[in-house]
Amino acid sequence: MDALCRAEPRPRRPAAASPLPWARFSAWLDCVCVVTFDLELGQAMELVYPHDFRLTEKEKTSICYLSFPDSYSGGLGDTQFSFRLRQSGGQRTSHYEDGGEYNREAPLTLQREAAHFFGYVYFRQVKDSSMKRGYFQKRIDHPKNWRIGETGQGGDLLSSFHTRLKRLLGAGLTLVGMLDSSAKYIVTLGCFLFPMAKFCVGNESLVLVSRLPYVNLFQSLLQLIAPEYFDKLEPCLEAVCNEIDQWPPPVPGQTLNLPVMGVVIQVRIPSRVDKPGSSPVKQFNQENLLPAPMVLPSIHELDLFRCFQPVLIHIQMLWELMLLGEPMVVMAPSPTVSSEMVLALTSCLAPLRYCCDYRPYFTIHDSEFKEYTTRTQAPPNIVVGVTNPFFIKTLQHWPHILRVGELRMSGDLPKQVKVKKLAKLRTLDTKPGIYTSYKTFLHKDKTLIKRLLKGIQRKRPSEVQSALLRRHLLELTQSFIIPLEHYIASLMPLQRAITPWKNPPQIRPFRQEDFMKTLEHAGPQLTCVLKGDWLGLYRHKEMTQKLEALHLEAICEANIVAWMKDKSEVEIVDLVLKLREKLVRARCQHLPVKEETLQRVGLYIETIIGSLPEDLQAVLHHH
Repeated sequence: MDALCRAEPRPRRPAAASPLPWARFSAWLDCVCVVTFDLELGQAMELVYPHDFRLTEKEKTSICYLSFPDSYSGGLGDTQFSFRLRQSGGQRTSHYEDGGEYNREAPLTLQREAAHFFGYVYFRQVKDSSMKRGYFQKRIDHPKNWRIGETGQGGDLLSSFHTRLKRLLGAGLTLVGMLDSSAKYIVTLGCFLFPMAKFCVGNESLVLVSRLPYVNLFQSLLQLIAPEYFDKLEPCLEAVCNEIDQWPPPVPGQTLNLPVMGVVIQVRIPSRVDKPGSSPVKQFNQENLLPAPMVLPSIHELDLFRCFQPVLIHIQMLWELMLLGEPMVVMAPSPTVSSEMVLALTSCLAPLRYCCDYRPYFTIHDSEFKEYTTRTQAPPNIVVGVTNPFFIKTLQHWPHILRVGELRMSGDLPKQVKVKKLAKLRTLDTKPGIYTSYKTFLHKDKTLIKRLLKGIQRKRPSEVQSALLRRHLLELTQSFIIPLEHYIASLMPLQRAITPWKNPPQIRPFRQEDFMKTLEHAGPQLTCVLKGDWLGLYRHKEMTQKLEALHLEAICEANIVAWMKDKSEVEIVDLVLKLREKLVRARCQHLPVKEETLQRVGLYIETIIGSLPEDLQAVLHHH
């Protein structure tokens, strides 16, 4: 880690004035979108600014759905959250090009992303007096025979409802029954939840789309510009974008003053040479600025203490799951809680970058929905945040599920969620908790919990509590990675072996067993007081693969036909799906299993399917 702190920032030549329009704007943002909810069309992109910025139709659709809550919000008002989506349509050029200089000087966690967009959302939900509303009463009927009835003054509204819902939920679907004025959801197919509130109020979102993970900066910017935009509309947005187009580009290591709407936002762009865990450099040049600037202590760091308050006693477990790249679902009551929790989790490994995929907010309309919910293959290595209760059913096969409630700061240690077995996950009425069978390698840090509790009792500011938590996570990450850095350094040839008259000597190969031996005398125990099975943490993947291989061999030795005799069709189909999942994982992860074993598992699957009725056989063969 010390290597990160040795060099000084290189002086950067001032960028030449670019002839391209919106070049400076593009250094910060790709575009600004306005998304509205239309009764006939559903979510619709009303405006993209600058007008010449091109989003693919797939990207527009994704942004539209990700800009609105995917579950009943329970009230009117303003909400802020963020999302991350995969770019589609291949590589595209930007108005702003710096030859990769920003990424070379920025910390790994703040580099500009080439394959993903970040979306920062300001969602407003207000009563719409222009919308007629009749009275509906709700009744439950067979999910395949639903249609909408109508009463009162709501006939036109219900007709539009019917058209829109059929378009959303699939051709051939009819909807039955009536919904009263207090209904929160229209329920279809037995589990799909559609927010009734969307149709009774005016909904609009202002979205900043960027490749930079500056969540604090862009959410603060939205707090300034969104209320003005909702009042003055497009002319206000155009003026703001022109102001952003005058900002200097983000340069790592520099403190910048960013004027917008009569306010100066002062930020420091972190640099790769900053010491991990150090406080931000003191801001400067404030005395000459009128009005006084709005200083942001960090452009990206969240209030970790507030985000993690219900899971503080499990912070080691969550850190381990992030370190190991385990698939995880965060189920939250709102996009705000969902996105903040996912971003907090992925920041646990700083200054290392979380290299797996992550989606702070994910909906049923996302293009990766089928990929993430299928049971024919193992869940991908991703942290995904969701709010729709429908996901409790579709993602219950994932190995780690964190369900949280609303985040509320109180005068005492917040109630801590419990670790529960996945089998206890129930639809809709599931209580907050960590649903997993994972056993931690490291022990809980009781000293940390005591310090945080004492801070609560003394009314210590949340930012101080967050700093304690962030330092603890940094020590864990450094303790894990320093032995690896030392071993890698030992593989390098000596400086004196490098001469201008010979080819450079070769680096000695990495040998896992040799590295493991170094941990006995130079492991994490030298830098971290936390006790536990550090060696097991390093070997986790190896041990997991060995266990999977042994399980497959045990399956091959079992009498499957005898097991099936007293089992229901549902249980047998579930076995088929699980065996297929194991087979796919064994091949994809190159588990230490003989090909003969894999072939026998494949034959078992065919034998099991052959015992089922023909209609089920057809379905399973189709999948």
